Amino acid sequence: METISLNAPSYGAPEVLEALESMLSTWVTMGEKVAQFEDGFAEYLDAAGAMMVNSGSSANLVALRALQSDRHGIELAPGDEVIVPACTWSTSVAPIIDVGATPVLVDSDPDTFALDIDAVSEAITDDTAAIMAVHLLGNPARMDALTDLCADHNLVLLEDCCEAHGAAFDGQRVGTFGEYGTYSFFFSHHISTMEGGMVVSNDHERIEAAKPIRAHGWVRELDDREELADDHPDIDERFLFVDSGMNVRPTDVQGAFGIHQLERLEPFIEIRRDNAERLSTELAAYDDVLEFQHEQPNGRHTWYGYPLVVAADAPFSRAELTAHFEANNIETRPIMGGNLAEQPAFEHLRERAGPLPVAAGLHERGFFFGNHHRMGDEHIDHIVDVVDEFVAEHASR
Repeated sequence: METISLNAPSYGAPEVLEALESMLSTWVTMGEKVAQFEDGFAEYLDAAGAMMVNSGSSANLVALRALQSDRHGIELAPGDEVIVPACTWSTSVAPIIDVGATPVLVDSDPDTFALDIDAVSEAITDDTAAIMAVHLLGNPARMDALTDLCADHNLVLLEDCCEAHGAAFDGQRVGTFGEYGTYSFFFSHHISTMEGGMVVSNDHERIEAAKPIRAHGWVRELDDREELADDHPDIDERFLFVDSGMNVRPTDVQGAFGIHQLERLEPFIEIRRDNAERLSTELAAYDDVLEFQHEQPNGRHTWYGYPLVVAADAPFSRAELTAHFEANNIETRPIMGGNLAEQPAFEHLRERAGPLPVAAGLHERGFFFGNHHRMGDEHIDHIVDVVDEFVAEHASR
């Protein structure tokens, strides 16, 4: 069996030709193709607007910085707390620190691996300003409960959807529930622009607040640029700065990829969902030694990968199982950064964090393997056979 990789290239000739056209035109910096991809992605999500950036990590940083911009009203001040799951990727947490706020790590739900609603509720204090939901591995968090909590406590809701292209809750795409949603188009994601990310919102004015932060703080892309120029007639409007921005723009080559990748997204998702359904059915017999991530009845899981957690009382360890996978040409990885409170970069957050037993279990006993558009029945057969062989060998231990 060929190696079952964590991911596979998602692009083909249309993306390459579109990118070549950009390069031959010499318009390779952010331009019309980025704008076309932004419009298409916003339409796909049914969002008010979308703004492309150079990575999903930058998308998180820009969204948080936009909450500190007085162009929309300052909603996140230095020292404010932002509740975020302990089991996530590092750049769900690091940008919170970068903007001077304090991440508060909370535990995960044992079924969905997303935010545990009770843990979130218990973590809210007078210092809490926002909640960042992370739709881990493509499984949406409980958005009904989270939106209610934010409404009850006057909190900002952010959504990290970097692993959750096409995921939905109650028929609504993730990323459109909160004030901002963020996406990643890194090589390994459902669709890719090589590197790239997107900030989305159902409030057009919030996208306007984010635009100067993406590009130097200047007015070039703003709806009210003419009024701002009139307010400052002594400054050349081409170099007029109204915010303390960065440069996290994408290229038009990335936009060229995105235009065609978007057309592939739903077919890719259906393959992932079919693969996951079969894996869950075939492996269900091992629920005494393995724990699974479950799709909610009102959620649409889009399966960035397929995770497994070795039960605490199983007669084998994660290391033994993953070694068997790797020896049989199935690549594995930990479930994202695991419990980030155990990572050296974030160990200073342990004291404020609440109890994290589920995150600890995902950290110590969990892993995932690939589930992508280039996998089919023969790959699922091989994975199931590998698990069958391993469990049979270890069952009597």
